[in-house]
Amino acid sequence: MRRIARIYTDFDENFGIPRQSGLADLLKGEIVFEKEFRSEHVVRGLEEFSHIWVIWHFDHSPERQSRLSAGLQPTVRPPRLGGNVKKGVFATRSPFRPNPVGLSCVRLESVRFDRDRGPVLSVSGIDMRNGTEIYDIKPYLPHIDAHPEAKGGFSEAAAGYRLTVDFPDELLGKLPADRREAAVQMLSQDPRPGYQHSEERVYGVSFSGFDIRFRVRDLVLTVISLEVRERGRKTGGSGGEGIRD
Repeated sequence: MRRIARIYTDFDENFGIPRQSGLADLLKGEIVFEKEFRSEHVVRGLEEFSHIWVIWHFDHSPERQSRLSAGLQPTVRPPRLGGNVKKGVFATRSPFRPNPVGLSCVRLESVRFDRDRGPVLSVSGIDMRNGTEIYDIKPYLPHIDAHPEAKGGFSEAAAGYRLTVDFPDELLGKLPADRREAAVQMLSQDPRPGYQHSEERVYGVSFSGFDIRFRVRDLVLTVISLEVRERGRKTGGSGGEGIRD
């Protein structure tokens, strides 16, 4: 498949990325098309829709590549089930599957035209890493795509799971004002792998050019430090793509 665009987000690493699109609706991104698609004609009429489907490439997961090189895994361990229960790969949205394709439904905030970059799509509710390759974009059709009566299987048990976030004002204030609520919302989703529950362990997430360090105790996530991210530095967290439901 041909890459048609890339999405640019606040996540330079996998850790911290929401496990599904729409879970953190304040997280934003910009979709910029490849040169051959930088025409106003390719998005004509798209501004009439509120949401779009994005088909993209799991291209930032070395762990995924090493696992698949050993052959297809028929089962995976969904993190919201504690990382201890196995489910069939096709009953989950794990990235460890035969083809490295992701599917996300995001809100289309705006369609604008840039002199150098062509049409730029501003979207929210993202679950993709910065620079992720995009294969296709389709409009979301509520009269066809929405099924309120649908069953959610094992995912329904954890649908309302959230952490309380304690983000001290003196640390939160270091973030750009337009990123603060999004950072809190992202952390409330509990970025930790499902099998890690140590109350002493310090986790790190890279977000919007900052390294955020935190602990989790009794379902309360407490931010303990926030520093400007050093280029090339790893936060020490685990891959967000690898711990999807």
